[in-house]
Amino acid sequence: MAESTGTPAVDFYFDPTCPFAWITSRWILEVEKVRDVEVRFRQMSLYMLNEGRDLDPDYRAATDRGLVPARATLHVGRERPEQLGDWYAALGTKIHTEGVKDYPTAITAAAEGLGWDPAPILAATGSDAGDDELRAKQRAAEELVGNDVGTPVVAFEGTAFFGPVLTRIPRGETAGEIFDGALALARFPYFYEIKRARTTDPQFD
Repeated sequence: MAESTGTPAVDFYFDPTCPFAWITSRWILEVEKVRDVEVRFRQMSLYMLNEGRDLDPDYRAATDRGLVPARATLHVGRERPEQLGDWYAALGTKIHTEGVKDYPTAITAAAEGLGWDPAPILAATGSDAGDDELRAKQRAAEELVGNDVGTPVVAFEGTAFFGPVLTRIPRGETAGEIFDGALALARFPYFYEIKRARTTDPQFD
């Protein structure tokens, strides 16, 4: 999204494969409708966060597969930075809402849906040439909240927090009230964490 308006910016850091980041991203766009903020999408990477870590084998496999859409998203961010949010919306819809888990297929469909040639985006997924840049993007998110959290990260007016982690998309004024509450907690310099066991699964409608 454009960064030239004078409206306070919310920087939203996402990994395109994370279902919780997807739900939170749809929430923050609802917030944009009811609060004086402008959302700017920034990439982070669960692959780079977990690089070199000893993980559960299934989670390791899922994280490793996520490098494909991460590299695709990095390419789009380089070539079309003003359209990164549009790309995330298109790709996230394919991966999460429509359940397309074959990432090259999702990438192709997302690009074509935006009227773009998918070939250069797919080509970028097979190269490690941008991996150092992807690591740098992940470090930028970690500098805000530390490296013991995941995605998403939301930053506003010098305050950043991990989450909120949601399983439904809040709409309208409810979205704004959740933002107000999260921001109030994050602004208190000695607040660090609040959590409870999750009893529902992500739902994307």
